[in-house]
Amino acid sequence: MQDFGGAKLILFIGKKIVVVRRDDIPEIPWPGRLDLPGGGGEGGESAESCVLRETFEEVGLRLTVSELVWRDRLRQGVFFAAHLTPDAEHQIVFGTEGQCWSLMDPSDYVRHPDAIPHFADMVGRYMDHVSS
Repeated sequence: MQDFGGAKLILFIGKKIVVVRRDDIPEIPWPGRLDLPGGGGEGGESAESCVLRETFEEVGLRLTVSELVWRDRLRQGVFFAAHLTPDAEHQIVFGTEGQCWSLMDPSDYVRHPDAIPHFADMVGRYMDHVSS
């Protein structure tokens, strides 16, 4: 049984994170804002399976569970972090959801007015975790 609503990935490519500008459709949550790869669970899948599937669908990167180096929860969401080398940027293939993707310094994401606030909090929490 699924015990989460969705899963998100703080995906580092080198020292920057992958962010996706959400579609600007008023009916969706957080339209036009800066999002992290991930989404809602399907068919009883685990949080790990969800975040790996969604990351592949959104940015074309196929990661493994062993590459997920951190996990935390916020309400019904599960957040993960993974680190890839800078050359992984050239392997990104943008999917059909969202307006565009970019790489951003995590501290810039945390402070960015278009960042989804609770996602920015989780990025900050992860940055605190790795600096301690």
